[in-house]
Amino acid sequence: MSTLLYDHPGPRARIRNRILSVVFGIGLAAVLWWVYAKFDQANQWEGWLWKPFTEAATWTQFILPGLRATLWAAAVAMVLSLAFGIIFAVGRLSDHWWISIPAGAVVEFFRAVPLLLMIFFIFYGVPFLIQGPVSAFWAVVVGLTLYNGSVLAEAFRAGIRSVPTGQSEAAYAVGMRKSQVMQLILVPQAARAMLPVIVSQLVVLLKDTALGYIVAFPELLQRGVNDLSANRGNVVAAAMVVAVIYIVLNSLLTSLAGWLDRRSSRRAFRISKQTPKPGPGGTATAGNVTGVTEPQG
Repeated sequence: MSTLLYDHPGPRARIRNRILSVVFGIGLAAVLWWVYAKFDQANQWEGWLWKPFTEAATWTQFILPGLRATLWAAAVAMVLSLAFGIIFAVGRLSDHWWISIPAGAVVEFFRAVPLLLMIFFIFYGVPFLIQGPVSAFWAVVVGLTLYNGSVLAEAFRAGIRSVPTGQSEAAYAVGMRKSQVMQLILVPQAARAMLPVIVSQLVVLLKDTALGYIVAFPELLQRGVNDLSANRGNVVAAAMVVAVIYIVLNSLLTSLAGWLDRRSSRRAFRISKQTPKPGPGGTATAGNVTGVTEPQG
């Protein structure tokens, strides 16, 4: 039985994969050509529709201010969501029912409420409770934090439960308290294990800033599509340009996460190499240094 996780394809499998790749490539090219032809029939490739994007005023008045608002709201919501997720994940794992049950109720409630409805309620409903207005920025940030933080709480909880129980038992055996075990042992390993899920949810958070249009938050979609097309009449062209910007932003976020994952893996590998290991005769070795015991008299 093979001990590999992946068996290299044989000659017939390689031929089949090449044929499927060619068929898929032709199908994708046909779909792209069909989209291009349909837009061409609707005169969406006319030069005057795309000319505004060659002008500096378009970027300085519409796109860059919207991009700046999107990045700022997303950055604040990301930090708050990660903190919310860690706190409520630990709360759900508490041994005290008066902590775990309310924490679970909060997480399940905010996961169930649609984000658009949450932003709408925070902006229009909360002012009746606090007797004061709520800015569009904080309505978007708080809504993103509550929803994405609840999803991240479940991700962190799953990651913490996936850490082998022997590690926490060993930490308790040396006298560590549960808070220390969570902070020093379980949460760091859970964060590394769940990094793909965390990054995926942060990408969703970045895209969901576009829902701020419901409260007229001047983010990228509002400024780059709605406001720009209202002045220039090029809604499809503006939507395409904004979509490309979102794709670039999400790709950069994914690349950053990959870099952090590789860096943490290299650091863990260096630490494991530097950990002293029993050498011949029972003495400790570190790296490529081998300890030798003195002969017994």
